[in-house]
Amino acid sequence: MEADALVALADGLNGAFDHAVALLDAVKGRVVVTGMGKSGHVARKIAATLASTGSPAFFVHPGEASHGDLGMVTTADAVIALSNSGETAELSDIVAYTRRYGIPLVGITRRQGSALAEQSDVALLLPAAPEACPLSLAPTTSTTMMLALGDALAVALMERRGFSAADFHQLHPGGSLGKALLKVSDVMHKGDGIPLCRTDAPLSDVVLEMTAKRLGCVGVVDANGDLTGIITDGDLRRHMNPHLLSQKAGDLMSQRPKTIRSRALVAEALRVMNEKAITSLFVIDPETSPGRPLGIVHIHDCLRAGAA
Repeated sequence: MEADALVALADGLNGAFDHAVALLDAVKGRVVVTGMGKSGHVARKIAATLASTGSPAFFVHPGEASHGDLGMVTTADAVIALSNSGETAELSDIVAYTRRYGIPLVGITRRQGSALAEQSDVALLLPAAPEACPLSLAPTTSTTMMLALGDALAVALMERRGFSAADFHQLHPGGSLGKALLKVSDVMHKGDGIPLCRTDAPLSDVVLEMTAKRLGCVGVVDANGDLTGIITDGDLRRHMNPHLLSQKAGDLMSQRPKTIRSRALVAEALRVMNEKAITSLFVIDPETSPGRPLGIVHIHDCLRAGAA
């Protein structure tokens, strides 16, 4: 029954939905979401989804609004009010407040002629559908439709505002979502932590640099500071001979080392290292300084960040 109601809701979307999205997009302040009872629980979730996807939002309980929390609502905000019947008495004060101060109001309700629908700047009407409760009383189908409609508003606003994965990461730094969106620049070694040497450096200096930085490799740079090669601890073992330390870095280095962009995701760096069977990637910015190493990321950095 709930699935059928969602299909009917999608089929019934019209210009009112577009109007609501435009109204919310134009808000300079925040989106205040309110509702009573089960509608209030759905309103909390809608506010959380809006806030996490680039539309600052919060929930206000209509009962608390009548006892001082109306002060949380400003004329720069917009209000989304949820009520299946459209006649929820507890909403009357916050609805009246929006009318008095010209605060945009989006109502989500089932009844077109209800008080909420009549007072709203935009009324998003739910299609007539029975509750899934066997008594047809407990809010079930109606709250499912409200939740889906709130998600649709949030997603439409994301698309309208060009909300990106990078923006999403800024608002989700913790948990699996935050880890999945970590960038190489977030975990790379930089500054003095980058193991580097000049092409004319003796291999004795290379060994000291590799030992000090403990990343198993050294990047070789030319006189301009551009990355031209790499020497790994494996290279040293393979070329071990009595005269090894008298050679220069340029004599032993492997040319064209594998690199990655600083804005690439950590998951991409891990994939490249697995595919190439290597443990480190030097980090560059191909747009600003294509040859200059900005950092280095080791496979252990990626695993510690939870990219595996």
